Amino acid sequence: MFREDSSLFARTFKLLDIAFPAPCAVSVMDTDLTELEPVARRADTLLYLESEQGDHVLVIESQSHEDKDKSSSWAYYIGYLHARHTCPVTLLVVCHDLATARWARRPKGIGLEERPSLVLHPIVLGPDNVPAVTDLAQASEDVVLAVFSALTHGRSAQVTAILEVLAAALDTVDTQTAGYFAEFTEVGLGDTDARHLWRALMSTKTYRYQSEYAQQIRAEGEARGEARGEAKALLRVLHHRGVPVQPAVRERIMGCSDTDLLETWLDRALNVTTADELFA
Repeated sequence: MFREDSSLFARTFKLLDIAFPAPCAVSVMDTDLTELEPVARRADTLLYLESEQGDHVLVIESQSHEDKDKSSSWAYYIGYLHARHTCPVTLLVVCHDLATARWARRPKGIGLEERPSLVLHPIVLGPDNVPAVTDLAQASEDVVLAVFSALTHGRSAQVTAILEVLAAALDTVDTQTAGYFAEFTEVGLGDTDARHLWRALMSTKTYRYQSEYAQQIRAEGEARGEARGEAKALLRVLHHRGVPVQPAVRERIMGCSDTDLLETWLDRALNVTTADELFA
């Protein structure tokens, strides 16, 4: 009926006393909503939760500023995941400044302004409801929470105390974990004054994990540099011998970090007639 009389909806809305903008033109659209071409849509983090009460999908998004396009993206995530997994879906948004957190908390309706068909109510974490971890004992007991506190309070007045406690707390865990979280914190603070403060703490304070992690990173960097040199030498040999190298082969060679394997390929490069023979 609605396809035959595209203005029928307006009359039915009038019967229900629902205001709707008067259209200038109405076109009947294809009802097939299948996406024939893949569209890149990636949430920041997805968690599938299983419990005695039933399964649940948690969508976690990191938001640094207001973005009017997020309503459609978040609605798509929720609708797609609910249809695919047939279970409840919850959206959690993490913000590191109060203005963005307040914007994210506002209900976002899709449809008529007074009678929306879908309303998004994200759960929002920000500097006003995430605790500021400034106690060393608490930070040492839960280092991940201390890192999370630092990231969500990156623009707050308490960030100096939070970062100083976090830096000390990282000295209570193993070197690899501490180094990872130290780097993660720097990246997560983004373009903020807190990031410069964190760098200053890392360069002026003396912690066990700093020196050990730095040595580990240098060793890994030297190994990567040696492997890259071997890979470039291998490609030069193939080039001078006139052996064609396809992009996929070049990518495989340059992406290899095993120097022993690269040396084996380099020896083979002296005699092969095709690049694929390197991997035989």
